[in-house]
Amino acid sequence: MTGERTLRGHLVLPGGVVPGEVRFGRYLEAVTPLEDAPGDLYILPGFIDTHVHGGGGGDTMDGPGGIAALARLHARHGTTTLLPTTITNPWEAVLAALRGVREVMEAGGVPGGADLPGAHLEGPFLSPGRLGAQPPHPRLPTPERVAEVLASGVVRAVTLAPELEGATRAALAFARAGVRVGVGHTRADAETVAALLHAVHAAGGRTAATHLYNAMGGIEGRLPGPAGALLADHHAFLEVILDGHHVHPTAFHLARRAAPGRVLLVSDAMRAAGLGEGESDLGGQRVTVRGGRATLPDGTLAGSVLTLDRALRHARAAGVPLPEASAMLSAVPAASLGLTDRGRLVPGLRSDLVVLDRALEVREVHVAGQPVLGKGD
Repeated sequence: MTGERTLRGHLVLPGGVVPGEVRFGRYLEAVTPLEDAPGDLYILPGFIDTHVHGGGGGDTMDGPGGIAALARLHARHGTTTLLPTTITNPWEAVLAALRGVREVMEAGGVPGGADLPGAHLEGPFLSPGRLGAQPPHPRLPTPERVAEVLASGVVRAVTLAPELEGATRAALAFARAGVRVGVGHTRADAETVAALLHAVHAAGGRTAATHLYNAMGGIEGRLPGPAGALLADHHAFLEVILDGHHVHPTAFHLARRAAPGRVLLVSDAMRAAGLGEGESDLGGQRVTVRGGRATLPDGTLAGSVLTLDRALRHARAAGVPLPEASAMLSAVPAASLGLTDRGRLVPGLRSDLVVLDRALEVREVHVAGQPVLGKGD
């Protein structure tokens, strides 16, 4: 696309929803409130998914072809930026997946797909006792392994279990490299989690909960656990999978009220996202999708088939105001990754835009000004 375009509708801004127009090319040229706006369209910053394994039949572990498939599927649902996310596998398979992400990035990204600023390394630095749906290939975060994944040049976020030998040393190495350090798949107590968070923050790094509540146990009065430590920390961002299966509505509201401005919605989607119900796989494990719920044969939740437009509708159905829900999908995840060039409707930022109708269904998507979905497609 060349030249400028203009969209008119209701602008979803931090302070509220107002009639207005957006003039844009590759970057936002002007965001202008108006007295009124035609139709019932909402204009939001594009969604940013920091945790997505697959979709549209593709998976990060497949390499470039799988990454392209998932990037295109999620773009059609409003996600304009995403981190292809690995799963615990044999070490060489993990490294191969990171090389696949690098290959796609070096080729200029995915035409018609979401932008890829890097990868999320979820696994193999996880607790053997809290793998959840991850295959049984955990590894310790040794200096050699940390150096090897950092050498790929694509890791933007990592998940670590703080109780593992060498976890704090690894977390600091990741933080120094500008990688968001996530706490997840862990059996650590609250004190161990708090100590790792403090160490990373003291070093100037960013932290997050990898899918808060899931694969980390619950909160009790005398045993607040990882979730309690993450909620209580003023700096940690909190991923939540709002698909109606992973997190109880009360737990979601607890997070948003305890940590305003720190909750971000993620899909944690697997390759079956966008394909309907039936059989699929996750990391070589058989998965069944029924009623929007993805499970292993033993009933363990196996990621999700969520897309972020549905997450937005779930948030609204839970009573979250549209500006707050929009921020959970754009400004907050951008801040968690240190991405200062996107996530808000501000002139000079990337033209990553999603246009929704009154029912909050996606009508248009633009990635850096390029249309990937238009009305009628």
